[in-house]
Amino acid sequence: MDIRNIAIIAHVDHGKTTLVDQLLRQSGTFRANQQVMERALDSNDLERERGITILAKCTSVLWQGTRINIVDTPGHADFGGEVERILSMVDGVVVLVDAAEGPMPQTKFVVGKALRQGLRPIVVINKVDRPDARVQQVHNEIFDLFAALDATDEQLDFPTLYASGRAGWAVADLAEPRQDLHALFDLVIRHVPPPAADPGQPFAMLVTTLESDPYLGRVLTGLIHSGTARVNMPVKALSHDGRVIEETRLTKLLAFRGLERKPTDEAEAGDIVAIAGFAEATVADTLCAPEVTEALPSTPIDPPTLAMTFAVNDSPLAGREGSKVTSRMIVERLRREAEGNVAIRVRESEEKDAVEVAGRGELQLGVLIETMRREGYELAISRPRVLLKTDPATGQRQEPIEEVQIDVDEEFAGVVVEKMAGRKGEMIDMRPSGGGKQRLTFYAPTRGLIGYQGEFLTDTRGTGIMSRLFHGYAPWKGSIDGRRNGVLISTGDGAAVAYALWNLEDRGPMFITPGTLVYQGMIVGAHTRDNDLDVNPLKGKQLTNIRTTAKDEAVRLTPPILMTLEQAIAYIADDELVEVTPKSIRLRKRFLDPNERKRHARAAVAG
Repeated sequence: MDIRNIAIIAHVDHGKTTLVDQLLRQSGTFRANQQVMERALDSNDLERERGITILAKCTSVLWQGTRINIVDTPGHADFGGEVERILSMVDGVVVLVDAAEGPMPQTKFVVGKALRQGLRPIVVINKVDRPDARVQQVHNEIFDLFAALDATDEQLDFPTLYASGRAGWAVADLAEPRQDLHALFDLVIRHVPPPAADPGQPFAMLVTTLESDPYLGRVLTGLIHSGTARVNMPVKALSHDGRVIEETRLTKLLAFRGLERKPTDEAEAGDIVAIAGFAEATVADTLCAPEVTEALPSTPIDPPTLAMTFAVNDSPLAGREGSKVTSRMIVERLRREAEGNVAIRVRESEEKDAVEVAGRGELQLGVLIETMRREGYELAISRPRVLLKTDPATGQRQEPIEEVQIDVDEEFAGVVVEKMAGRKGEMIDMRPSGGGKQRLTFYAPTRGLIGYQGEFLTDTRGTGIMSRLFHGYAPWKGSIDGRRNGVLISTGDGAAVAYALWNLEDRGPMFITPGTLVYQGMIVGAHTRDNDLDVNPLKGKQLTNIRTTAKDEAVRLTPPILMTLEQAIAYIADDELVEVTPKSIRLRKRFLDPNERKRHARAAVAG
C-alpha cells in the first residue's frame, strides 16, 4: 500500500489537535453518527484540563487508497524530547501557524529540528477567519523564520494553504470556495515523499516512544525502516552501539487505524507500528531480525536544564491521603518514567530516601508531579535548581539561558522590561505587533524565570503571553534576588482556629483556612517582613463570663492565598519543601524542629 508519514508541528494553542480531529472526520475514520469528544487525541486528563498536548500520539487515515500516518506532537519546548524522536519517523511536516499570532518560539524550536532533518515543510496558516488575522504578514514572517533557520532553497519553496481547523476547510487561495480539507489531503500526497524504506532487507525498526499498557505490558512504537514484521517471528533488540540487549519473539503487532491500535499479523517497511513482547528494549534501541548486526542511527536529545529532589513525605500528616508513600515505590515509578521519557534523568540523591529528577523545564516536572499525585503518591518536592556546566576551554561556570518572547499590551511593556532586567534578562528585540500590542524578546537565565509566570500574569492583568525556549549555555550572570519576604511557621499540631488566624492577619497573608490540619514546621502564611516568624494558629479565644456585643464575636477573615502546585514550587526557598498528596498541597520547612532549623542555619552561615 502507498504510505505517507507526516507530523503536525506548531506552537501551543495554534490548533494542531483540532485540525487532526477534522482530518479524522473528513477521511471517514469516524462513522457519521459516532460520538467523538473534541480534541480526540488529547486523551490524557491533564492534557484535556490544560488544553495542551503532552504526549505525542499517532493516528492514521485512509485517503483515496493512500494511508496517511499522522503524528500530533507537543508544542511546549519542555516536551521537546518527544518532538525530536517523532521527527525521525516521518518524511514530511505540516507547520501550523496562527494567522494572528504568527510564528512563535515553539514554532521556531520544532521547525528548526525539522529543517535540520532535511524535511520539506507544508505551511498551513490556520484561523484565517479570526477578525485580527494578518495573513500576508504572517506568511512573510514564516519565510523570514525559515531563512533565519538556514533552510535550503528547496525548503524555502514551501507550499502554503489557508485554513480554519475548527470550521474544517483549507484552500490554496483565499478567493476559492471554503468547503473541506481535500486540498490538504491532496497536497500531503503530492508533496510528501513515500517512506524511504527497503522491503527487501531483513526487518529493522527504531523505537521512538515507549508506554506501559495494563494488558500488553511495555509497548514500543516506531517506524519500520526495512523488511516486514510478522507475529511470532524471532527478533532481537540492539542498543545504539550495536550491543544485543535481548532476544525474544514478536508476540503482538499493532497498527494505527484511526484513533485505535488494532492487532495485525503483518506490517511492511515504511509503516508506523507498535510492538509488545520486549522486557528490556527502550527508546532509541533498534528492534530487528536475528541476522541484523548494526543498529539504526538515533537523534541525540537536548540535555535537561532543571533538577528537583523528590523525597519521601516525612511530615506528621504523611500517609493519610496517599497509598504510595515509600521510597521504593517512588523510585520505581520515576525509573519507569525515565525509561519512556528520554528528556528526564533520575539519579540517587545525597539525601536519604530521595532521588534527583532532572528535566527540560518547570512545566514538564510539574506535569510529572501532578500525574504521580493523581496516581496516589505522596512526595516532598524541593525548589527547582538549574544544572550548571563548566566550559572546558576557560573553566568558567556556565548556566542555561532561554529565549523568552512576550506579547503584551503597550501599557504593561514597561513593568515587564523592569521585571526581566531584575531577573538578569537581556532585551534583544522590541517591536509593535499590531492592535496596541508589543512583542518583546529577551535572553534570560533559566533560574531567573523560575516562578515568574504567576507574577507576569498579575503584572499584565492576565493579558500577556510568555513563551520560552532553551537557547544555550552562557557564563554565570551573577546573583538574582529571590523571595524578599519571610514566612509564618506553625509552632503546634492540630486544626487551625479562625480566631488565631484573624489575630495573625496583620503579620501577613494566610495560606490556610480555619479547620486546616497544621503541624510544627508547616508554613501557614507569608510574613510582611524579610524574616521567618514562628506563630500559633491553634490559639482559641479565652472564654470569660463577661458578655460582649455580638460584633466582637464575629471573626471576618481575609480570603487566604491558595496556591496551585506550580505556584507552590516556585514560591518556596531552598530550605523549604512542598508536601504533595492526592488531596493537599502544603508548604513546610525542610527541618520541622525550630532548634534543628537554627542549627542548620548557623552551619550554613559558617560554611
